[in-house]
Amino acid sequence: MDRIKLVRFLCGVGFLLVLASNIWTISRWNENRGVYDDICYLRQAHLFKQFGFDGLNTDIKRDDDHYLVDKLKAIGFPDWNDPARIPCHPWKPETSKYVMQYPPGTGFMLALFPEGFQVIALYALANVTIFGFALLGLSRAREPASLTLAAVFGFAALYLMINPTKASYSVAPTMMVCALAGYLTAKLFTDAPRHRFVLIPLVGLLIGISINFRLPNLFLAAGYCLYLAGAFVLARNKDTFLQGATFGVSCLIGMLPTLVANAINAGSPFATTYGPDGALPPGLDAGIIWRYFIDVQFILLALAAAWTAWLWQVNQRSARQVALLVAANLAANLVFFLSYPIFTPYYIFPIDMLSLWTLLFAMLELRGQAAWPQPAVNETVWI
Repeated sequence: MDRIKLVRFLCGVGFLLVLASNIWTISRWNENRGVYDDICYLRQAHLFKQFGFDGLNTDIKRDDDHYLVDKLKAIGFPDWNDPARIPCHPWKPETSKYVMQYPPGTGFMLALFPEGFQVIALYALANVTIFGFALLGLSRAREPASLTLAAVFGFAALYLMINPTKASYSVAPTMMVCALAGYLTAKLFTDAPRHRFVLIPLVGLLIGISINFRLPNLFLAAGYCLYLAGAFVLARNKDTFLQGATFGVSCLIGMLPTLVANAINAGSPFATTYGPDGALPPGLDAGIIWRYFIDVQFILLALAAAWTAWLWQVNQRSARQVALLVAANLAANLVFFLSYPIFTPYYIFPIDMLSLWTLLFAMLELRGQAAWPQPAVNETVWI
C-alpha cells in the first residue's frame, strides 16, 4: 500500500469514528425539547402519517386527535386552546384557516420514520450521507495537497452535522441536498459538455427540492439563475437558452409540493403561508450584521469566498466557470440574509455548504487532471 492509499484509509477510519460519535450523540436526543419549530415540523409529519399526501392541508381544525394540543401542553404552553396564539400557525384570510407556515418537506422526511424515533433517524441518515460524500472526496484526491484538503473538509463537514445542524430540523435534509448538488455542480463544469443537459436539470431539481425543507433555500438558486442568464445574454444561442429553461423548469418541479401546499393553505401556489412575523421587510441592522460576522457560519462563508477568489486565479476555463457561479450565489445570498432583520445560527449555513462542496469537488477534479490547458485570451468563461 503506497503512502496516499494509507493516508486515505486512515482518514476514512477517522471519518468513521466521527460518524460513530455523532450518531451516539444523536441517539440520546429528545424530540420534545420545547422548541416551537420542532413541534410544528413534527405535526406536519404526523399529518402525513394520518392523512397521507392530504397531510399537505395543515388546517389547525384537523388536529382532531389532539396531537398538537398535547405537544403544547407537554411544554406548558399557556394558550394551547387558542388557535390565534398557537405557534407557527398564522391566520390566512384567503382560505379562512389557521395553517402551518413552514413548507412540507421537513415534515415529509420526518414522516418516513416511526413516531418517537423520527428526529434521531433523520439526523442519523443525514450524517451517514455526509460521511459518504466525505469518503467520495477522499477517493477523488490524487496527490498530498488534495488529500489534505479533502481530509480537513471531511472532518469539518461531519463535525458541523451536530452544530449548527441541530438548531433546526430543516437543516439536516438541506445538508444532504447541498452535498449532492455541490458534487453535481462541480461535474457540470469538469465533465464532458455532452453531460450538461443531464446535470443542469438534476441540479435544478435538487435546488427545488431543498425549497421544500426551508423556504429561504430559494436563494440557493440565485447564483445559478444569474450565471445561466449571463450565459444566454453573452452567447444568444439555443443551447444557453435551453440550459437556463431546463434549470428553471426542473427547479419548479422540485418545489411542486410547496406550491401545492401554498395553494391548499394560502389560496395560491405563490402566496406565502407565513404570517407578518415571517414576512419581514429587508433592512440593514448593524447588530444583525455583527452577529453574523462573529458566527461560525460567516467564517465558513469567508472561507468559501477566499477559495472562490483563489480558483478564479487558476488559468483554466472550468475553474473560472465554477468561481463565477459560486461568487454569484454567495453574493446574492449574502445580500438577502444580511438585510433580513432576524439572525439564526443556521440561516447562511446552506449556502456555505453548497458553495464549499462545489469548490471541493471542482478542485479535486481539476487537480486530478494531468495538465491544465491555457485558455485563449478571448475565450469566454461561460458554458
